[in-house]
Amino acid sequence: MSTVDTPILHVDMDAFFASVAIRDRPELWDVPVVVGGGPRGVVTCANYAARAYGVRSAMSGAQARRLCPQLVSVRLEPGAVSEVSTAVRDIFRRVTPLVQVVSVDEAFLDVSGAGRLLGSPRKIADRIRAQIHDEQRITCSVGVAGSPSVAKVASRHAKPDGVVVVPPDGLPGFLHPLDVGELYGVGPKARARLHRLGFVTVGDIARTPLDTLQQILGEGQGTRLHHLSHGIDGRDLTPRRGPQEPDRSMGAQETLGRDHDYHADREPIVRELLRLSAKVTRRLRAGRVVGRTVTLSVRFTDFVTITRSRTLPQATDVTREVHQTAVALYDALALRRARLRLVGVRVEGLLPRDRVHRQGVLGEPLHGWRDADRAVDLAVERFGSRAVRPASLLG
Repeated sequence: MSTVDTPILHVDMDAFFASVAIRDRPELWDVPVVVGGGPRGVVTCANYAARAYGVRSAMSGAQARRLCPQLVSVRLEPGAVSEVSTAVRDIFRRVTPLVQVVSVDEAFLDVSGAGRLLGSPRKIADRIRAQIHDEQRITCSVGVAGSPSVAKVASRHAKPDGVVVVPPDGLPGFLHPLDVGELYGVGPKARARLHRLGFVTVGDIARTPLDTLQQILGEGQGTRLHHLSHGIDGRDLTPRRGPQEPDRSMGAQETLGRDHDYHADREPIVRELLRLSAKVTRRLRAGRVVGRTVTLSVRFTDFVTITRSRTLPQATDVTREVHQTAVALYDALALRRARLRLVGVRVEGLLPRDRVHRQGVLGEPLHGWRDADRAVDLAVERFGSRAVRPASLLG
């Protein structure tokens, strides 16, 4: 199946707030858990073990405990949701720049340009799920289809922790048996009205002539539902920030193939920081943005994570400058007997490149590292990400 047939992914985190709250508490992964839901509060989010008992968000804590007496209520650490949401968006943008953020826990991706390097949409969906699970220790579900509306429905049927692909020839068999309330944008009131009018399934809508739907439902709603029932979605994805997305930044992180000792394994870590720095700065240049603050993230084998940042004199998108800063931050940690599981590099405080004037530095060659980076970008764009790499990353 080509990316032309099913280029749209809808990625939705599974029980996002609850998953983030317990991701560092493996003893709770299979236990019914809610965020909130105190004696006089309401449930903000319930994990799937709690949902099996009928516990739902917006339910009072007292009612939730009547349904599930062994329920565990947890609190979210300040900033945890924002941190994980930002990291997940970074994973999306490793795949494609065409990311439309819907909220902190879901987004649409257009992967039509990623097939040559990354394979089929299904392979891309599996890659995203694996990276999110490995790096953030939470799960997501992905719907893959030819339009955003069908991908949204597919991701709902993929839950939890799955993928549903809806190819064009399989769309009627997937979509038409569903309740009409599953169509994207049809809420409870609209569903109830459609049921009263005899439209119970999506197939009921699809089999009704367009002019009849327009007479019954009105021209606008009749046309919209006719299109949705046939998987037609007239909107294109437009990359944009979600309503709760923080100040712009770009980053990359990698879970190491094995645990590394902070002192003994410095050279492999330095090489990994170079690879991550190159990935981040390539995305900066593609987005025509620069940033002044470089942040290093280090996660230990006990899942404790620390970050260190340094603000540069000038905003940059140069790989060498970001890498040197990340290595300096790493060396300044001065850890003892530390075992590392993950490292990450992030550039923050981004600004459009054409709004930043870069001062020349005495002794810096006219055609230096910035021009070398751009030459590499051209080669990578034409021949793929492995065409040109620093010598230390070969092999």
